[in-house]
Amino acid sequence: MADSAHKLVIKNIGLILSGALEKPIIEGDTVVAVGGKIAAVGYEKDLDTDQPDSLIDAHGVALSPGLIDSHVHPVIGDYTPRQQQLNWIDSCLHGGVTTMISAGEVHMPGRPKDIVGLKAMAIASQRWYENFRPSGVKVLAGAPVIEEGMEEQDFKDMAEAGVTLLGEVGLGSVKAGDKAKQMVAWARKYGIQSTIHTGGPSIPGSGLIDKDVVLEADADIIGHINGGHTALPDDQIVCLCERCGRGIELVHNGNERAALLAMRTAFELKQSERVILGTDAPAGSGVQPLGILRMIAMLSSLGDVPAEIAFCFATGNTARMRGLDCGLIEAGKSADFILIDTAQHAPGKDMLESIHQGNLPGVGMTVIDGVARSARSRNTPPATRLPEQVT
Repeated sequence: MADSAHKLVIKNIGLILSGALEKPIIEGDTVVAVGGKIAAVGYEKDLDTDQPDSLIDAHGVALSPGLIDSHVHPVIGDYTPRQQQLNWIDSCLHGGVTTMISAGEVHMPGRPKDIVGLKAMAIASQRWYENFRPSGVKVLAGAPVIEEGMEEQDFKDMAEAGVTLLGEVGLGSVKAGDKAKQMVAWARKYGIQSTIHTGGPSIPGSGLIDKDVVLEADADIIGHINGGHTALPDDQIVCLCERCGRGIELVHNGNERAALLAMRTAFELKQSERVILGTDAPAGSGVQPLGILRMIAMLSSLGDVPAEIAFCFATGNTARMRGLDCGLIEAGKSADFILIDTAQHAPGKDMLESIHQGNLPGVGMTVIDGVARSARSRNTPPATRLPEQVT
């Protein structure tokens, strides 16, 4: 827990990305946080910056809300048996990710599929990531995969125990739209948010989930609309964007062309606030520590979207859709930031133009709940300028 009295001041910021589509860049050069929450944003001369417990000199680099990965598959701690990899979450922190949202702990060896077992695992998963944050990263987990035979009481039981997410609908035995619709409705009734698998099979036991199932199930998030890994035909993707009205999730471990199609369709519908980003890792494609940054650069460059807008897909859009207290630079939100700059020798007159040309920025520091968690990233290209923790 954050120290309720701890005061952080970040000064000499060159650019503040807000995470909000309506105003993606905000004026100011200083952010003040107290007790792990943003207290004020603006110019240093106008803010109370006296006697900070921690002072960071940004040295002109940009500040963004910490990135949110809307689609991960954790198992336990900072280990994934899917790729036999340790410290994958810490590695993603070095890619600017400060919050992760589970789409199901599906890679757990021997994952229980009986109702008692799956409920027990969901509750345990929620607890162990609530009690242990790898390298400070916030992992929202405990996302059960629904199975045949579940009743309304099961969802009530899980909600009362603290479960707030469903794993990808369709990864278990429930694949028919009518059955999925009933269980999604039960989940929603008790405050549990749902994501549906979209596209072809991904892991053993999963299957094709096409537009008709997605539309009938009416889950809160159209999980990896660009496929995880195999995307639906273009006309089905467009249909889902037009007729569903739910979150449009684009993932790194999917079809990039399909992701661009979905994003462009959202803009044509004037519904860009529905676009959110994930990696869908760990998976057969591995772990992508820079996956969210790569999605931002890809969508900005190939989709011709301003970089500051693409950042909103991975911050404010996700935070608002998921009901999180981070992802936006505004008073009262969690003090989760990344300090970033143009990569050394990268083209572009500034960082935003460089990203718009398809280049990754360099991460110089991550901050979670007002505490610096990492300095210069070991994974991004080195930033031209670096922030400095003065105290």
